[in-house]
Amino acid sequence: MGDELGKAMNSSSREWDAETYDKVSDPQFNWGIEVLERLELRGDEDVVDAGCGSGRVTERLADRLPDGSVLAVDGSETMIAKARERLGDRASYLVADLSELALSERVDLVFSTATFHWILDHDRLFDRIHEALRTGGRLVAQCGGEGNVANHAVAIATAASNPNYAQHFGAANALWNFAGPEETEARLRAAGFDGVRCWLEPKPFQPPDPVAFTSTVTLGPLLAQLPEEKRRPFVDAVLAEAEQPLVLDYVRLNIEAVAA
Repeated sequence: MGDELGKAMNSSSREWDAETYDKVSDPQFNWGIEVLERLELRGDEDVVDAGCGSGRVTERLADRLPDGSVLAVDGSETMIAKARERLGDRASYLVADLSELALSERVDLVFSTATFHWILDHDRLFDRIHEALRTGGRLVAQCGGEGNVANHAVAIATAASNPNYAQHFGAANALWNFAGPEETEARLRAAGFDGVRCWLEPKPFQPPDPVAFTSTVTLGPLLAQLPEEKRRPFVDAVLAEAEQPLVLDYVRLNIEAVAA
């Protein structure tokens, strides 16, 4: 497919600490491998990894496509740089907001893990993915679903209401879109997909380093709005609201669909 490295970012995209994410994202990596292991591949498909992150799962995906191609897409330049460092010329790269995804050539598969919940407009997301797929092409994905990190979200909201931090956040905006299976199936059908199947899967996780994990994986958009000197105190305030030891009540939404 050639190297499609480009830039199509909007306000929903943000930069990540790719180096730290690469070190602390074991649960996201392990869940991604579970999805990859149940994925049937011939080995010659053209595939988009939609939200490739630092490329840990992308690398395993490329291993299964000896005669195919992988386009690694992420909204973060630092994530794409880390993925490129890991995979080199085994993939092509594109910095893009998935809700604005536009490819020069359609593909056989859009694969995604731990990403779609960061995109608030799922109607547009699925429309763009459908447009990227050949007829009969597949969408296989997993993301945060209904009920995901519900207790953690309450702790975040409580800490964020403190005037010391609230003054920096302005109008309240949703951080995530944790959709349910029924509404997701309806959105996929409306976007032109058949063979739709969605289901939830509980995946509780106790981070070994709660500060590093939450700072990088869950609190990044909020920390970016705070002055440097208030970022660590805010993380501590969020963690102080949680039961100890911290166990994040992850719930994953699995998505399978075929482009009609």
